[in-house]
Amino acid sequence: MTTLPSQRRWQKLASSALLALAALGSLPAAAQSLRIGTLVPKNSLYHRQLLEIGESWRAAQGGNGKYLVYPDGSQGGEAEMARRMRIGQLQGALLSVVGLREIEPSIAALQIMPLLFRNWEEVDYVREKMRPAMEKKFLDKGFIVLTWGDAGWVRFFSKEAALRPDDYKKMKFFAWGSEPDQQGIMKSLGYTPVPLETTDILPAIQTGMINVVPATPYFALATQIYTSAPHMLEINWAPIVGALVVTRKAWDEMSPATQDALRSASEKAGIQLRAKARQEVEEAVDAMKKRGLVVHRPNAEQMKEWTALAEQLYPRIRGTMVPAETFDEVMAHLKTYRAGKGK
Repeated sequence: MTTLPSQRRWQKLASSALLALAALGSLPAAAQSLRIGTLVPKNSLYHRQLLEIGESWRAAQGGNGKYLVYPDGSQGGEAEMARRMRIGQLQGALLSVVGLREIEPSIAALQIMPLLFRNWEEVDYVREKMRPAMEKKFLDKGFIVLTWGDAGWVRFFSKEAALRPDDYKKMKFFAWGSEPDQQGIMKSLGYTPVPLETTDILPAIQTGMINVVPATPYFALATQIYTSAPHMLEINWAPIVGALVVTRKAWDEMSPATQDALRSASEKAGIQLRAKARQEVEEAVDAMKKRGLVVHRPNAEQMKEWTALAEQLYPRIRGTMVPAETFDEVMAHLKTYRAGKGK
């Protein structure tokens, strides 16, 4: 059968298209990018661990991956970083509960219940009991939890000495800008919260906009907060709990081998972070004391006042800042743990 000129032209076009597709298939895959945001200071323990995770991820990628860490809150506050992950501007973040609760509100139970946990053993026990279900909740929201960490206990750094809860009612507190419920509770109890981002803390306390910063000793040392707020109340108000998360979209774009390498490196980093961060709390306090920090320890009577304040807060937190069922679950785990320890 004779082939018409028009048919020959279509055959040539089809052949050219097939060759072009074959050439595209032989090209290397486009390099994946992982952009990780965090509030942690540059060159801090946390920043260095994130960089080590990146080396493992790049090696598994075959050297063509781009891994960038943005420390010092350069991508905004934690609520902003959660938003940036949702729209693809970031693929991951190392966040405290403040940012994590923007993804899954129930995580707040691990951090914002004051004077609930007596020690790190209790924190670890409750977190591990809740971990599988919590990670499933994050997965359902489109995020993969790679590892869990913490950053020490929150203590109060102030311009003037203070020992009792009432002493702080004449002062102005730093408060997370993304936590209106917490601010409302503080106001109802007679305290004055000033909503800010963490990058604004130092200039705010230098200018008198705020007088008190609830912060971990490590953070106070790294950011030099203690130079303007040289009085620290030695009370373990609440643990700072956090996690490294990546978007499920970024995760699904990785090969199984790369996923395994990333998870393994992250778990290893999480163990290092938890161990070293807890050790560095006292080291940070000692370092600040040598440079003028004054540490105040509440006596038994003053601690009763703090405990009474915490117990007054729990009914306000349950069902607002922490879902009621999660609040009750934490309490049940603690009861079980303490019963086993004879406490």
